[in-house]
Amino acid sequence: MDIETQKTLLLVCFAVSVILMACVINFRIMYLRQKQKNYFLRRDRERYAETIHASKDGYFAFIYPDDFVKDPVKTVREQCSRRLAVMLDLKNGRDSSFEDVLNALYKNDSKKLEKYLKLMQEEGLAFEDTFMVKSTKRGIRIMGNRIHGSDNNLYCDMIWFRDLSDEQLKIETLEQELKKKSDYIKDLEDLIDNLKTPVYIKNEHKQITSLNKKYADLIGTTRQDYNAQNQFKKTWEELLTSLTNTAIETNQPQTKHFSMVVNGNVRYYEVTETPFHNADKLDGLGIVGQMIDVTELNELKRQFKIYQDTHLSVLSALGTAFAIYDMKSKLVFYNKSFLDMWHFKAEDMEEQMSYGSFLEILRNKRLLPDVSDFKAYKDDEEKLFETLIEPKENLLYLPDGRTIRRLVVQHPNGLVFAYEDVSDRLKAERTIHELTAVQNDILDALNEAVLIFSTSGELKYYNQAYIKLFQTDETKLKTLSRADDVFEFQKPYFTKVENWDNLKKHMSTHIFEIVDVFRLIDDYDQIIEVSPHILANDTILVQYIKNNKK
Repeated sequence: MDIETQKTLLLVCFAVSVILMACVINFRIMYLRQKQKNYFLRRDRERYAETIHASKDGYFAFIYPDDFVKDPVKTVREQCSRRLAVMLDLKNGRDSSFEDVLNALYKNDSKKLEKYLKLMQEEGLAFEDTFMVKSTKRGIRIMGNRIHGSDNNLYCDMIWFRDLSDEQLKIETLEQELKKKSDYIKDLEDLIDNLKTPVYIKNEHKQITSLNKKYADLIGTTRQDYNAQNQFKKTWEELLTSLTNTAIETNQPQTKHFSMVVNGNVRYYEVTETPFHNADKLDGLGIVGQMIDVTELNELKRQFKIYQDTHLSVLSALGTAFAIYDMKSKLVFYNKSFLDMWHFKAEDMEEQMSYGSFLEILRNKRLLPDVSDFKAYKDDEEKLFETLIEPKENLLYLPDGRTIRRLVVQHPNGLVFAYEDVSDRLKAERTIHELTAVQNDILDALNEAVLIFSTSGELKYYNQAYIKLFQTDETKLKTLSRADDVFEFQKPYFTKVENWDNLKKHMSTHIFEIVDVFRLIDDYDQIIEVSPHILANDTILVQYIKNNKK
């Protein structure tokens, strides 16, 4: 090998050595850089892991195999944090399974958490709810969500566990109470807005601070725009000022009637303002106002007043004595007949004389029935204003010989007392009864059979001769009330009558048309004649006469 060849070979070896040296140096540099990168990656992972472990929240992760690389791990891995193990007092520490987590909760909470996990794993739904740990009896907030990478690769399902301290529990309780109060306030707003009457509230400065929809609609505004300068609003509040002042000064509800034009029509309102103490502002009174539309009621009152005046005018003209007392037993009306009956003069009548005073005056005039205990009698009479339901009628036997029929009935304003002197009528009735008794005695003494019917065909009387004539039982005869019944009762005794219906018709016709004498049957065995007459008391007397022919 010549010298040139050797030089060339030496140069080639040197060049190769330099290249190899450069590659080694470059590899070393890359190795150190990768080592440094891996170091920082491990440090970051440890830092992130320690940061998560240092969190007050525990977690349980379901880590899934990587679908984008050939992951040697083919199953879902479960990972429990240290904080969670401490929080739930798990005996297996970080090696605890999700089953251990479920066992740390109450049965119902455990089932609920399983359902949440199933929804998250099958449908990717996040959840958040509060549960209770069995061992510590403390509340725990559990939140679940699914974690994906930027490449949409599924990393894991994370379930976070947050221990609810007393403060956190209190916050949650306050939030729940706030929601309940908000719902309650909403219900109250719906309640007052759906009232048929306008209502409002005034503060201690006599300014309306709250109102319902009905009130806002009435004055042509809305609840939100009420504070705007509205001429109608200002005028209306000025009208209520005196009512508000009186309610505050007296600390008592005050009522006043107002009229206002609504949609071109005059409407009448009864406004009541009631003062109240605000628990937060004891130095002032608030006012609750209510407006009731009484337009129709006023019209009814007007119509009733017209009817009442007409009614009283009629009572004044009647001959029957009338007096009306209100529910406080004060005399509010009487007619002239009332004065005449009790020997009063108009100037003697006290203004709103009480019923008790009226009884006292009558007693002093000896115009009341004699009673042994006047006080008890008076008390019973005055109780009528509290106890009377049905009309009460009775007779008053006065010391002056008069008999007064008294009727007490209810009246819209109290009680009506009607008095009628029935002395003459009772005397006439007694006379009639006496005459009737004498008449009956005379009829019973006759040998002729006698029946007495009313003009309407009702059987009023029969004598003993009639009973003997028809050989009947008086007990059965008393059951017969009409003429037709009497005729049917007699049918068996008319044995030789061929057409009974025709005979009965003629009997009825001739009796009630008052024919002097009508011969019903004329044969050799029996003659019965009917002789009708009108009596003084508008009844018909009929004589039945039986004669036997020889």
